[in-house]
Amino acid sequence: MTEVVAALIWEGEQFLACQRPAHKARALLWEFVGGKVEPGETRQEALRRECREELGIELQVGELFMEVDHVYPDITIHLSLFHGEILEGEPQMLEHNDIRWVTTTEMDELTFCPADDEILARLRTYDRKADLERQKTREAAP
Repeated sequence: MTEVVAALIWEGEQFLACQRPAHKARALLWEFVGGKVEPGETRQEALRRECREELGIELQVGELFMEVDHVYPDITIHLSLFHGEILEGEPQMLEHNDIRWVTTTEMDELTFCPADDEILARLRTYDRKADLERQKTREAAP
């Protein structure tokens, strides 16, 4: 099982989707930015590194959104998707074929990697505003 991390980065009502390069496995499919956790790294460290390498941004890693196990023909992954906030920089296409800010209704126009299917299903019913309010309440509690 390969540990993989990814970031759910919001800008208003849109989240960042990245299109995989043509020369990699699952070529030109869409995904959330991220990658493999290297030996000795925490999941959060790996996600910050991947965001620097792939998008040229500094990321604040937030709460875990969800975890998914998926078996591809060439690899079995455990994917941890975290909320993320850009601290510094503007996303650049340093590795991806394309990047886009999309809403949860627009995401169905893109073909995502199969491991993301469960995540996309949850996003279809996700109430981001309610989740942000819940987080603020929890942070304000003594």
